Amino acid sequence: MNYLKKIKGLREPLPAKSSYLEVFFVFFGGFIAIAIVGYLTNSYNNIFVMGSFGATCVLLFGFPKSPFSQPRNILFGHLISTFVGLAFFHLVGDYWWSMALSLASASSLMLLTRTVHPPAGSNPLIVFIMQANWDYLIFPTALGAIILILVGVTYNNISKNRHYPLYWF
Repeated sequence: MNYLKKIKGLREPLPAKSSYLEVFFVFFGGFIAIAIVGYLTNSYNNIFVMGSFGATCVLLFGFPKSPFSQPRNILFGHLISTFVGLAFFHLVGDYWWSMALSLASASSLMLLTRTVHPPAGSNPLIVFIMQANWDYLIFPTALGAIILILVGVTYNNISKNRHYPLYWF
């Protein structure tokens, strides 16, 4: 019975509503970041964008004070998760259980290294779906994450009410 009570929730109040100015600021930050990696992808023979970067932008511009949004977490969370996905895909094989183990391993490694970045949790799955090669660790994972961090540092500090990052590495 105690378990069923938990499912009902704590009935906490909803988070405070964001101002329209804050919503516009987040909108424009996400637009700039993805526009840059999208432009680079279209202009060069390398991929700079991947699906999980959309969720990274939500955290980076919508919640810049979150531990999940800090440069350390963005960069290493993406690198660890992509590397683990690539290792399982190439060394173990393209199996449903290998994909599941890669996700579980990546999540655990992010926790152990204090580099949790929830959007990066999708990277092992992206690796399996795309059947990515090892260069996916550099293009788009590392360089794309670095570009997002640089845009986040530049853009978030334009506002007098923001200070980003809270810490680096």
